[in-house]
Amino acid sequence: MEKERNDKNIGKKLDGRYEITELIGEGGMADVYRATDVVDNKTVAVKILKKEFAENEEFLRRFRNESKAIAVLSHPNIVKIFDVGFSERIQFIVMEYIDGITLNEYMEQQGQLGWKDAVHFILQILRALQHAHSKGIVHRDIKPQNIMMLRDGTIKVMDFGIAKFAREDGKTGTDKAIGTVHYISPEQARGGVTDAKSDIYSVGVMLYEMLTGKKPFDTDNPVSIAVMHMQAKVPMPHSIRPDIQIGLEEIILKAMEKDPVNRYQSARDMMDDLQTFKENPDGVFGYYPELFGGDVEETDLFDETGDSGKTRYYKPVTEESEIPQEERYYDDGQDPFYEEEQYYDEDYDDRDYDRGYSRDYDDEDDEEEEEESRSLFVPILSAVIIVVIVVAGVLFTTLIYGMLKNQGTGDNAETGMPNLYNMDVEEARRAYGDLDIVIISREYSDLENGKIFDQDVKPNNPVKKGDTVNVKVSLGAKKVQLPDVKDWTYEMAKNEILRLGLFVDKRSAYDDTVPEGNVISTDPAGPTELEPNSYVRVTVSLGKNKDVVAVPNFIGMDWDLAQTTAQGMKLVLGKKEVDDPSPEGTVLNQNVRVGEEVSEETVIELTVSSGKKKDQSVRVSFSIPANTNGLFHIMLYEGGVAKVVGSSFNPEYAAGSTSLMVEGKDTADMLAVLVNDNTGKTANIGTYHIDFNAGTASQVSGDITAAFQEVGGLAGAQPQTTQAPATQAPVETQAPATQAPVETQAPVENQDPAVVE
Repeated sequence: MEKERNDKNIGKKLDGRYEITELIGEGGMADVYRATDVVDNKTVAVKILKKEFAENEEFLRRFRNESKAIAVLSHPNIVKIFDVGFSERIQFIVMEYIDGITLNEYMEQQGQLGWKDAVHFILQILRALQHAHSKGIVHRDIKPQNIMMLRDGTIKVMDFGIAKFAREDGKTGTDKAIGTVHYISPEQARGGVTDAKSDIYSVGVMLYEMLTGKKPFDTDNPVSIAVMHMQAKVPMPHSIRPDIQIGLEEIILKAMEKDPVNRYQSARDMMDDLQTFKENPDGVFGYYPELFGGDVEETDLFDETGDSGKTRYYKPVTEESEIPQEERYYDDGQDPFYEEEQYYDEDYDDRDYDRGYSRDYDDEDDEEEEEESRSLFVPILSAVIIVVIVVAGVLFTTLIYGMLKNQGTGDNAETGMPNLYNMDVEEARRAYGDLDIVIISREYSDLENGKIFDQDVKPNNPVKKGDTVNVKVSLGAKKVQLPDVKDWTYEMAKNEILRLGLFVDKRSAYDDTVPEGNVISTDPAGPTELEPNSYVRVTVSLGKNKDVVAVPNFIGMDWDLAQTTAQGMKLVLGKKEVDDPSPEGTVLNQNVRVGEEVSEETVIELTVSSGKKKDQSVRVSFSIPANTNGLFHIMLYEGGVAKVVGSSFNPEYAAGSTSLMVEGKDTADMLAVLVNDNTGKTANIGTYHIDFNAGTASQVSGDITAAFQEVGGLAGAQPQTTQAPATQAPVETQAPATQAPVETQAPVENQDPAVVE
């Protein structure tokens, strides 16, 4: 607060437009302020380079590089940059103001996340990184503290402050490890080359933490953590969370491979696997056969007996459905620009510009610090002595004044009412016998039975000898009535126990008389009275005690053979068909690990090939003519229906071309349409023949230069009112198809398309 009162930036109006109103975050080399854009009448965030760094050429270079890097990024999951300003006196960046909390705060509130929430957040982060990586920008500091979450659950990646154009040389400016130690990639920790795959590793660490509630490597020593990232084996997620799906565990482990060659090679690759997992959570990818081959030791952290492996604990308001909607994604008053301290390699000799201090310690510095501390000792000790003397004098004066005031006044002398809270009534009467302490009620409260929890004469108010003080005495915490939930379904019993403010400790056991999923017994048994927040152990039936069999490997079998095998082992198979080029009926995946012991009649879900081809992906490229400016996107239509909506691009940063990825089977003819984002003008680029089997795209008709001219995208050109004559200009070297072009139906203007990577 003191710093804010003395902050000279507050009240300034930068460029006559951005009025600074409040300091909301302090970073290593810049402070972040809330400001009002008086032109557009909206709230923005302004990052201002600290004054002490403004004259340092290295700081200015890094600050300008940051601005240049993030200015080219335009994506719904990246904090937007509206304006930048550099002058001799002040350097600043104007960005989107985020009304939300950091993902780190949300993760701390929730503990372990459900897989749907975790995948939802990670996919948004990967979309943001895919966009940045496509521009040659690597974040290098992906962590929950650098990711904001809006009220509706939308993710915004921020603080590309140490990002740099990866195409320059693939290293940081100092070739040293920069980043936060808990999420740092092995190559970044050792100061090696960092690229997009370093960000993938950090995303893997975040997904691990979301699902398990723990960081994979965590000690009190940052250097030890960095070494573990380089050398230690990643603790298996299922050793912390036994119910984690195999496919999701494989995705985490692949993203966190020590060798970047073995990791996902792009954010798109990891996104594809996550989408596949969402469609079939019980499937496996086969990256790590040991996960479903029975070689990995299972550990249940919640099993007190060590013989069940099925124990789970539940507490009130731990399931997402029980968390109020307004508390799930935001917490007002949080600082949206909080920046956690970053990790730096111990051998880093250059100045830490983000923190403003030097790492070049020497003996001379230590001696100066010792001399300074000795010189401060005497004045500090003197100040303490003076304060003690003053306080003693005040107390002595007050005591003498009270004695003089009461002397000679007899029974009419007034004293301050004592605080009776949490005292026994008899104890209070013995201590303050001059007062008439009367019990007016006994009620339930948070205090123990027999304790005073309220008094009608408040502490320190004046009372005289013989005055009556009315008090309320506690009956203890109000107990709740636990009903007899035997034979209830577990879900019904759990909901009732949680509603009463009690905790549930779930146990499982076989029982020949109680149906599977119903309650066998509770401890204590109901009906009975319990204190709030007590634990109730609920034993749930697993059904009849059946023989246990080891699950065979069905993958690669024909469906009929798999059924015969399962019947012989008294297992039940479920079938889910998916498009795959494998022969029809071939088993592709199974939802239970090979070798895992299950009881007879357990249902094993198998993913089986339909024998049909999967959709294939083809990239359609477009050459951008010279002298274009503005913001545009391209859409592909098939039969008058939008098939793909491309993300917005600026020709200045597009390196002469842009492209769209389209999926389908066999062949298709599609109409490409150019949209000017600034004016809403549209123009037909031409018709393209897509051969999904060959993986090629050829332009059949049209002229992209004419399309840019028609929407006003060429420098000095005015928008045309008619379609320019089409000329055949193949996008790739493939020969154009001989099929007739599809009908060139123009799209409706001013659509609000979803961004497609």
